[in-house]
Amino acid sequence: MPATVNRPGRFRPFHELARLWKTSSLRTQLVVMTSGLMLLAVIVTAALTASLFRQELVRQIDDDLHANRNNVSVYLTSLGTDTGYFSSPQSILRFYGELQDNAGTTTTNSSFTGANEDRPVVPSLSAEEVVARNNEAFDVSGTTEASGGWRVVMYRLASGEGSLAIALPLEPVHDSVDRVTSLVVTIGLLATAGASLIAYAVTTRAFKPLLRVERTAAQIAAGDLSRRVEMGAPDTEVGRLSRSLNAMLAHIETAFRSKERSEERMRRFIQDASHELRTPLVTIRGFSELYRHGGISDPDDVGAAMGRIEGEAKRMGQLVEDLLTLARLDEQRPLEHRPVDLMLLAHDAVLDARVNAPDREISLEGLDGGRAGTAPTLGDEGKIRQVVTNLVTNALRYSPPGTPLEIAVGTVDVLPGSVHADGRQVHGSRDSVIEIRDHGPGIDEQDASRVFERFYRADSSRQRETGGTGLGLAIVAAIVAQHDGTVRLEQTPGGGATMSVRMPWVDPSADEDDLPQEGEVPDTETEAADVPEGTSTGALDIPPRPPQPPGSGRPSTSDEPPPPPGRGPA
Repeated sequence: MPATVNRPGRFRPFHELARLWKTSSLRTQLVVMTSGLMLLAVIVTAALTASLFRQELVRQIDDDLHANRNNVSVYLTSLGTDTGYFSSPQSILRFYGELQDNAGTTTTNSSFTGANEDRPVVPSLSAEEVVARNNEAFDVSGTTEASGGWRVVMYRLASGEGSLAIALPLEPVHDSVDRVTSLVVTIGLLATAGASLIAYAVTTRAFKPLLRVERTAAQIAAGDLSRRVEMGAPDTEVGRLSRSLNAMLAHIETAFRSKERSEERMRRFIQDASHELRTPLVTIRGFSELYRHGGISDPDDVGAAMGRIEGEAKRMGQLVEDLLTLARLDEQRPLEHRPVDLMLLAHDAVLDARVNAPDREISLEGLDGGRAGTAPTLGDEGKIRQVVTNLVTNALRYSPPGTPLEIAVGTVDVLPGSVHADGRQVHGSRDSVIEIRDHGPGIDEQDASRVFERFYRADSSRQRETGGTGLGLAIVAAIVAQHDGTVRLEQTPGGGATMSVRMPWVDPSADEDDLPQEGEVPDTETEAADVPEGTSTGALDIPPRPPQPPGSGRPSTSDEPPPPPGRGPA
């Protein structure tokens, strides 16, 4: 069997119509479907009208034949007897009549239509056959080729001596049905054409909101994410579509802007990190090359150079550790939630601060200036301790020597309108608060809004003597946020800056079995040391540390964190 030859040039009408239909607009498809349904309705209406009208006309002919059978019978009988007393009235001139005997032989017929006119071909029926038809009308053909047929009824004569066939032509019926059908079709086509034009205009107007949606989508695709779809009636499909599209566009714009801000922060972060790392690397490389080329030969000079190299290496290590800490915080690793009392951490911070700054008056007090009270919360003690250490070190570094420093601890009612991290409204809750108050120059408003940004320092010169890496307060903000708390910068009355940390208060009498047990969530972060290495507290007048609640003790082993970097203005 020969293989079928594929002829790409062959015209396939159904395929072309399907392709054209798929490429047409929705408006065109709706108008075409509406017009097609109307055409189908016109065709069905015309066919039913023609059929019913023909049946009605035939029924009228049958009634006419039945009503005039006696007159035609009398007339034909008078013709057969040749009495001449009966004259044909005008009312029966349109009928054709024929008398047959009982054997079916024609004896007399009318000549109303003329010799050359069309006449019905009446079948020859015996008396029994006529009785069997039960006086029902039937159609017969005519004697001419152009005949439209005849309607015939055969009756038995009352005398029983024969049968009468009476007939009327069907040509008027066909003509009437054709005229009525033509009229119905013409009116239907005109109505369809008018309705199609109206449907096109109505759909064009109805689709205007969709056209606006299309134009808005094109503008959004061109980059204008602020565009929104014009809202229609809220209860219509277009209104609901517009509302859904606007909500989707708002989410897309928010996500896009957030991505842009994230990318911008990442670029700035990489630039700042590169700048911070470049300076110690240049110093180390410079002294190394100077030593290698013999520029440093005196033992004292070599010792000084090695000291500089070691100092820059430590500073670079501190920066890397801070970056690693922020990276781990950004990963949102699970924290170890244990009972922690902020007053105990504040007490330790006072001890450490008095060691590092013996020329200052450092005190522990309550939020209202009275005696400090307990401030229980849940969290990772090592990380919270790092927050307090960073804030205290920051206050000591950027306030004048000799100025006092207060660490205030206590609990306060949650501010009205506060919400949890998941957006739920807070009702009847309290916060545990720790505040570090210095009495230095403070922070101006321009810098205050950015102090918690990474690598931000108000000192644009980035001096190593007065400024850290600019990551200290960023680490503080990240740790506090992980504990579902907040950190804020406020002005100290009389001058200075106050760093206020708020964390959710917990009932210290709660059953420890209901709290997360130690070891459930491993933590790889290091915590801040109580006292810097190499210092002693034996000769200082320090108040005794309050007893710690069960489970709140410091881990027995921990890595010493790098010195906390400076706060924003540094």
